[in-house]
Amino acid sequence: MMKQSEGRSWLLSLMHGILGVGAIVGGSMLIINPTGNMVNLPESLLLNSPFSSFLFPGIILLLVLGVMPLMIAIALIRCTPWAPGERLNLYPDRYWAWTFSLYTGFALIIWIMVQVYWIQDVSIIHLVYFAWGVGIQVVTLLPSVQRTYSK
Repeated sequence: MMKQSEGRSWLLSLMHGILGVGAIVGGSMLIINPTGNMVNLPESLLLNSPFSSFLFPGIILLLVLGVMPLMIAIALIRCTPWAPGERLNLYPDRYWAWTFSLYTGFALIIWIMVQVYWIQDVSIIHLVYFAWGVGIQVVTLLPSVQRTYSK
């Protein structure tokens, strides 16, 4: 039988995995077609932003909210050492992927807040992803999950 902390660790990995796959798909589509047409985004969404196309947001989406969460998902399961991750770990008493889980939650929340600010509108997808970012933070900070990833 799986212990509760292991279940939450798998939940955290799953949350990162789903986020990562979705962001890789969305980011790739924005990079392939920076007009936003592939994902039904009107270019008018860029009017209040510093971008003239969706290329740079697509790159950020692909790397920060796509590749990194997938790396974290795998690392949370396998507990793989990663020297650059350890150097950027603000919590040296915790495994680097646990700390990066917090970073990813913050990155997702900031990503959504910036989007809402630039487009001056809120849709259901913004609320869902904002909640997803908060959810990653909450699960990461559960005492049992912290114990699982303590050194």
